[in-house]
Amino acid sequence: MKVLSLLCSIFLLAGPFLSLSSCRSAHSAYIILCAGNSLTREGYPPYLGRLLRQRGWRVKIYNYGRSGHNSGEYLNFLREQEAYLKTLRPDFILLELGTNDVRLDGDFTPVESFEKNMKEIIRIFSDFKTRRGEKARLMIALIPPIPESAQYPFSPESGRRVETEINPTLLKLARENNLPVVDHWHLFKRKPELLPEIHPEAEGYREMARAWLEALLPYLVSK
Repeated sequence: MKVLSLLCSIFLLAGPFLSLSSCRSAHSAYIILCAGNSLTREGYPPYLGRLLRQRGWRVKIYNYGRSGHNSGEYLNFLREQEAYLKTLRPDFILLELGTNDVRLDGDFTPVESFEKNMKEIIRIFSDFKTRRGEKARLMIALIPPIPESAQYPFSPESGRRVETEINPTLLKLARENNLPVVDHWHLFKRKPELLPEIHPEAEGYREMARAWLEALLPYLVSK
C-alpha cells in the first residue's frame, strides 16, 4: 500500500508538468489537398509535408496533381471526382495550373478558355468544407517561366503567354476571389538554374515547397 501511495504521489506531481509540456509542443493537425499538373504530381508535396512536420505540425497531404493536364482536362477530372474529393475535408487546397495550357499541341488553350476553366475550378473548390464545416482555404500559384531551352510542344511563344496571359489571369482571379497567391514565377526568374527544363530540379521543388509553406504559415495555429 505504501508503494502504491508513493506511485500515486509521483504521478500527481508529474501530471501538471506533463500536461503543460504537451500543450506547449502540440500543434493542430491539418489536411492539405494539392491540385494541379505534373509540377504537383511529381513535385513539391512530399517536401512540403516534411517541412511542416519538422516544425511540429501533423499533416495529411493528398496529392491530386494530374500529369499532363491543362485547365480543361483538370476541370473534367475535378467534376468526375468532386464528390469523393469533398470527403477528404481539406483545410487547405493548393492549386497550380497553366503550364500545359501554353503548349503548341492539342493542349493549347486560348486565354479566354483558360480563364473560364479556372473560374469553374475555383468555384468548385470554394464549395469544399473542412471537418469543422468551415470553408476550405484555397490558395493559387503563379506558374513558373518556360525556359528558352524548352523543346516542343513548348516554344518562346509559350513563354510569352505565361508572362502576358496566364499569370495575369491567375492574379486577376486571385483578386476577384480574395485568394492568397504563391509566386513561383519570380522564384524561378531569380533562380533559373533550378528550372533547366519545364520541370524543376529537386532543389527547385524544395523551393516551391518553401514558398507554399510561407503562404500557409499565417493560417497555421498551435493548439
